[in-house]
Amino acid sequence: MSQTMRRFKQAAVFTVATAVALASSVVMSSPAMAASSPTAACGGGSYHVIDSHAISGLATIYLLYNGSTNCVVTWKSSKYQGGYTLTGATIQRKGGSKISDTGSYKIYAGPVKVNAAGTCVSWGGHASNSAGVGEGWQSSWTHCG
Repeated sequence: MSQTMRRFKQAAVFTVATAVALASSVVMSSPAMAASSPTAACGGGSYHVIDSHAISGLATIYLLYNGSTNCVVTWKSSKYQGGYTLTGATIQRKGGSKISDTGSYKIYAGPVKVNAAGTCVSWGGHASNSAGVGEGWQSSWTHCG
């Protein structure tokens, strides 16, 4: 076997090994990066839950606030955590654009945030089970001020 061919094979083996190692580290680190609570998902600190709405045992939508910024997280019920299901969170400042995060998530959707000190927000979310049957909810303008 020529020296060029040997180097090519070594480079190919190295490339495959590197790709496998990188993929493994991403897959293995994903669960560790997930937040442990809605407060942690919003960034912790001074965020606290100011409202919530349960969606038929599928999930609970949480509205959190830190004195200037509202944050919404749709947290799946423990029965549905671990499996990827369609889950979403939305928030809108009165007079502003709706901000949404929707996808196939294992634990929660969000956080979605808006600076809304002194004004109203509309917030909501949706969740589905593994069969794709879901439900959503959206608030009226609320938590003004």
